[in-house]
Amino acid sequence: MNQYSIAALPGDGIGPECLDATLHVLDRIQSLHSVRLTLDRYEAGAEHFRKHGVALPEDVLRGCLDADAVLLAAIGLPDVRKPDGTEVQPEMMMGLRRALGLYAAVRPVKLYPGVDSPLTTASAGIDMVILRENLEGLFASFGGGCQLNDQLATDTIVITREGTRRVVEYAFELSRRRQGRPSDGRRQVTCVDKANVFRSFAFFRKVFQEIADVNPDVDSNAVYVDAMSLYMVTSPSEWDVLVMENQFGDILSDLGAALVGGLGLGPSAEIGEQHALFQPSHGSAPQLAGKNVANPLATILSAAMMLDWLGHRHDDDNAKQAAQTIEHAVMTVLKERDVRTADLGGTSSTEDFANAVADAIPVTQPSLS
Repeated sequence: MNQYSIAALPGDGIGPECLDATLHVLDRIQSLHSVRLTLDRYEAGAEHFRKHGVALPEDVLRGCLDADAVLLAAIGLPDVRKPDGTEVQPEMMMGLRRALGLYAAVRPVKLYPGVDSPLTTASAGIDMVILRENLEGLFASFGGGCQLNDQLATDTIVITREGTRRVVEYAFELSRRRQGRPSDGRRQVTCVDKANVFRSFAFFRKVFQEIADVNPDVDSNAVYVDAMSLYMVTSPSEWDVLVMENQFGDILSDLGAALVGGLGLGPSAEIGEQHALFQPSHGSAPQLAGKNVANPLATILSAAMMLDWLGHRHDDDNAKQAAQTIEHAVMTVLKERDVRTADLGGTSSTEDFANAVADAIPVTQPSLS
């Protein structure tokens, strides 16, 4: 039996409540199934910055580097800002991403039974992944850029062959592990860009095509980002893995969440060669903090993604099975429609939702599918 060390960061706002709900589910998994997690809890984020003047202490960063994986709840508070007026959350996240080498941001967009999509085009199902290159693109300008005499400001987009290669290769690897697009089961990787206008995106597409050519077992195509924002709404079942530059992925992933029930159902992973971080895609919602009303599923599903990543990284079927078990438990609760928080049209509490998911975890493991 493998044992994994997890750096757990409760974050800000509703983050601690959602993390506690997730740890309750993980405790249930450990008590019933053959996977063991050692969790070290660290304080970081906007509230830590308010109290101590630093958002990401050095010992916390070392703990994240030493851990097998990082589980991060929502962070950031809009009223906690640096002297230049910017929030502390982006600096903390960029610091973690760069230190851990997290080059691929994975955002699943999945419509679960029992959740109503606002789309009339969703009858065939929605199950795609938006994959962002996480260290380059427009976000490479973070902390840089130029402002001249209060009259002009610029930021620079950065696309490198190496950065593009590794995220595109990860896209094909990810597609092979999935069930294909809902419409017909075909595995497909789609490059999303603006190659008709910008040299940087034309280069991104060129590198994408080179890698697609040596991965003929998976279908590939390319779509302009403005067209993709249309297709995600008009034909959401036609997509499998969408790979793109950071800023485009930042925007389309939120659109994707809106199609499948909102950010409360939006988990995410940030993957590197040696490290990985898992967190909900929603914000800290400080207006809801301490009220026991937040939806914890994005954090719970992020923990399932963490177990799946650990399982593939360490060839550990128990961890893979634990990930599937958590997702199946979430699906069971959503399909029954009895327990759901206000964002999903219900009146259940954060604790109610966590208890329902934990109770839906079977005593006997189903076989790996």
